[in-house]
Amino acid sequence: MTSTQTAGDQTARTVRTGLFIGGEERSTAEVLQVTDPARPGVVVGEAAAASVEDVADAVAAAKAAFPAWAALSPQERARAMADAIAGIADDRDADAAVLSQENGKIRMEAWIDALVFELRWQLALGLADEVDAGTVLEPAPGIPVTTQVGHQPLGVVTVIVPFNWPIAILGAALPHALLAGNTAIVKPPPSAPLATARVVQRVAEKLPPGVLNVVTGRDEDMAGLIQNADVAKVCFTGSVNGGKRMMEMASKNLTRVTLELGGNDAAIFTEDAVIDDTHLDRLFAGIFDTTGQICMAAKRVYVHRSRLGELVAGLESRLQAVRLGHGLDEGTTMGPLHQAAQKAFVADIVQEAKDAGAEVREYGQLPDGDLAGGNFLRPAMVIDPDPSLRVVTQEQFGPVIPIIGFDTEDEAVAAANDTWGGLCGSVWTADPATAQRIGSQLACGYVWVNDHGATRLDLRAPFGGVRQSGMGREQGIEGVRAFQDTRAIATIDAEALAAMAH
Repeated sequence: MTSTQTAGDQTARTVRTGLFIGGEERSTAEVLQVTDPARPGVVVGEAAAASVEDVADAVAAAKAAFPAWAALSPQERARAMADAIAGIADDRDADAAVLSQENGKIRMEAWIDALVFELRWQLALGLADEVDAGTVLEPAPGIPVTTQVGHQPLGVVTVIVPFNWPIAILGAALPHALLAGNTAIVKPPPSAPLATARVVQRVAEKLPPGVLNVVTGRDEDMAGLIQNADVAKVCFTGSVNGGKRMMEMASKNLTRVTLELGGNDAAIFTEDAVIDDTHLDRLFAGIFDTTGQICMAAKRVYVHRSRLGELVAGLESRLQAVRLGHGLDEGTTMGPLHQAAQKAFVADIVQEAKDAGAEVREYGQLPDGDLAGGNFLRPAMVIDPDPSLRVVTQEQFGPVIPIIGFDTEDEAVAAANDTWGGLCGSVWTADPATAQRIGSQLACGYVWVNDHGATRLDLRAPFGGVRQSGMGREQGIEGVRAFQDTRAIATIDAEALAAMAH
């Protein structure tokens, strides 16, 4: 793993990352060229492109390492993992600079991305004493056995992360999988693999060979990370269509899956909601952080009609201050979209809203010079659009938000739940009882009160979606259990058996 990149360097210098398999770095003849989404044609770096054989080697290395790793106690694994994460922050500035250039997000977000990985890792280690905690079922009438219900690791797991918050998202699953006694293969996103590969390799180098492996490459060569019979589970974060493909591929060997997919999350502002600078700042971040490219971002805002103008004005004042630019440039507050195809999609649904007669307000100045051809879009609000428009019904995954008025609480809840997904939601109200009443009716996996978004996510709590937003949970002890099998051992109780004979 080599790099000439420094934290403050905004020039395109070559960053190179390899595979890391069985405790050794491996180079490949083929490479992935990683380009800067803000500066078309500028190559940020190169990542190794694994062959089918490399992928098979990674699975074999993880399989070979599994028995010894699983044989350790959770406390022993936790100590090894604590040693492995030590010093991970030493290169965080450089990691953030690399991630900003390959992803497009602003430098501070990239820095937080890597920080959250460490926070989630440390929180997982705090669960060590719960990993092996089981229950005992005592004999009961007609059941003359004492049964111990415990847990055991699955084996080799594959963790696949997306481009938007790749390092942070990895932290929601990887440490839990390892702590549970599994060995792992990490697959960074092919369009932004560099920073993730850098971080994970530094951790993997300090663990026993094969316990943690990193494989980058083209998706068409990665099937062995899912369909190899020696892979026990796949943990995938990405799009709904990507999740469906994962599930289909995993079905070949009945490989288990955890899927954390997209969302069309609703934020509901009641008539008594507090709409001050503090709450508006929270909402703005919950919508527009990472240029709107966050699965748990607010994608629809429902506001009591009496407060609609006030909310729009508050967001507008913040949108007027947006500065579009390169993520490493001083003063940039919003970077480009990661891919040209997503820019085209978002631009299309905004144009559709305009053509349908909706009120669309756009803000900011598109950058010029060497950024003129980048994947930039002006952030936008669509005021009270027809609810059938795609800007409402589909996940925008970009810097545009529909603001929709409602008259009654029941109407707001029904509209919020009238969608294909159910990842997150939020309720904004001055009344705790109202928050609980509405929040408990939202069909989603996680609800905020008077906030929305990743910055206020409780990293201890189980996280995941319902409907087409996915299945399974990450984080917390539930996240550990997702990487374990439940095992029951029943022992005949002689006294209970004798009692049955009478």
